[in-house]
Amino acid sequence: MGDWFQTIVDVEVGAEDAEHFAAEVRDWLISAGIVLSERTDCVLGAQVGHPPGPAAGQALEDPSEDDGWQRLWTKGLDITVGRAVFDAGQGEVEAVTCPHCAKELRLVDACWQLIDEAWAPFREVLTDWPEGLDGVIACRFCERPVEPTAWLWADDHLALGQLGFTFWNWPSLKQDFVDEIGRRLGGHRTALLAGKL
Repeated sequence: MGDWFQTIVDVEVGAEDAEHFAAEVRDWLISAGIVLSERTDCVLGAQVGHPPGPAAGQALEDPSEDDGWQRLWTKGLDITVGRAVFDAGQGEVEAVTCPHCAKELRLVDACWQLIDEAWAPFREVLTDWPEGLDGVIACRFCERPVEPTAWLWADDHLALGQLGFTFWNWPSLKQDFVDEIGRRLGGHRTALLAGKL
């Protein structure tokens, strides 16, 4: 069956501000009743997270949708602070777009096999970035250097960032809610990843 997740990633926040913005958004979510302040064993990948609060429906596309998600063990919010490669779980990344020239580079062929020549430079960056290395790749088309966090991944399948908010097994988050988190992150560019483990 698996567990579904939605992660809002701040792809622009620096290491020096990540904790501050994590606390800002967390405190707002708690004060709005969207999550509870107490932390329990309700997330994957961390020991504890914030369970949904009485106003969790305010974050949902369809607040009346209740397929029993709040009765699941995995139903909380996990906040990740620090360099991480966030991904959508299953499947392959189809393409990546240069933020300068907006040209798309295909990473898989028609049979969904990785194109090794196209994928190779990104593989190294995705491995090294969480360890503190900033591997800059020049765009194949415009030849301008692109910072690791600036690439635009197809279908928001990947995002590199220093702050992520993962909602485990919540129904679809509404766009207004995602936008509000972006505003509370100082207007930084965010990516919304949705996936399944």
